[in-house]
Amino acid sequence: MRAFVVSAPGEAAVQHVEPPRAQPGQVVVDVERVGVCGTDVEFFTGEMAYLHEGHASFPLRLGHEWCGTVAAVGEGVGAEWVGRRVTGDTMLGCGRCRRCLGGHQHVCADRFEVGIRGGFAGALAEQLAVPVTSLHALPDHVDDTMGALVEPGGNALRSVWAADLDAGQRMLVLGPGTIGLLVALFAAAQGLEVHLMGRSERSLRFARTWGRPGPANSPGGQEFAGVWAADDLPDLPFDAVVDASNAPSLPARALDLVEPAGRVVYVGLAGSPSTVDTRALALKDVTAVGILSGSPGLTGAVEQYACGAVDPRPLVAATVGLDGVADILRGRRPDGAGAGPKMHIDPRL
Repeated sequence: MRAFVVSAPGEAAVQHVEPPRAQPGQVVVDVERVGVCGTDVEFFTGEMAYLHEGHASFPLRLGHEWCGTVAAVGEGVGAEWVGRRVTGDTMLGCGRCRRCLGGHQHVCADRFEVGIRGGFAGALAEQLAVPVTSLHALPDHVDDTMGALVEPGGNALRSVWAADLDAGQRMLVLGPGTIGLLVALFAAAQGLEVHLMGRSERSLRFARTWGRPGPANSPGGQEFAGVWAADDLPDLPFDAVVDASNAPSLPARALDLVEPAGRVVYVGLAGSPSTVDTRALALKDVTAVGILSGSPGLTGAVEQYACGAVDPRPLVAATVGLDGVADILRGRRPDGAGAGPKMHIDPRL
């Protein structure tokens, strides 16, 4: 089968590799859509921390935001899975340790991460093998685009849960990229007053179009209360601040901006260390929460997409085949791409 393989920093190509076979407890999925995210870019550039910590090494098979149809099952897996449309958890814990048994397999010390950690082959290929226990069935009206946005949606939904706000309270989201916009959408769907702050004029312009009438493929649904450049942010009391950026300076600013006794949620990761003054955290009586994984939020994301509370599809600017992945990882937008921040891959193209 064809698969996208990164052989060294900045070096990648579509290769013909052996197709997967379903081992006991596994299924093989015909991959229909895959999202490319910042983690994939960091692996491609060689900057990803896992490469330097020994959790990953080249060659790599990337792709952890995916959906597809089950084509085959291994021993111990019910035949009823064949033909079902699914997405899956990225985090595959050992299933035996204290963390896994406590429902926290996403922080298992010995976990695999699909397309990321431990050499577990990812979804940027025609087929993918994963444990049946990681699967989430997709309703028919959750299409391929939404299906491949379940994984980032789970991270975003968990961030909203961590903010722990009631309808009418005010949230600020730092970074209007894919995760930041998904956080804003889930938050708005729960009745929060949502503001976003960013620095890229393109991302700010796209966020400002949300909820306004426009062309058939323009964003719709929830409208945000404000979308601001950093220098224009109004002096408002923010009950929670979600840092969904990759800027090393913003974790500290999130703490500065949140109201005393509020909550700061850190879901974005910078490429270099960030510093937060814990004296400010304590003296403001602020609760800080870190979000690593969408795992506990995947079911909720599917439900929110399925009922129409959140429609994330306008986030996807373009869908290309495997031959277009390298250009996307190099930061090149496909010809004719829309304004959204997310790029999708269809291995069948």
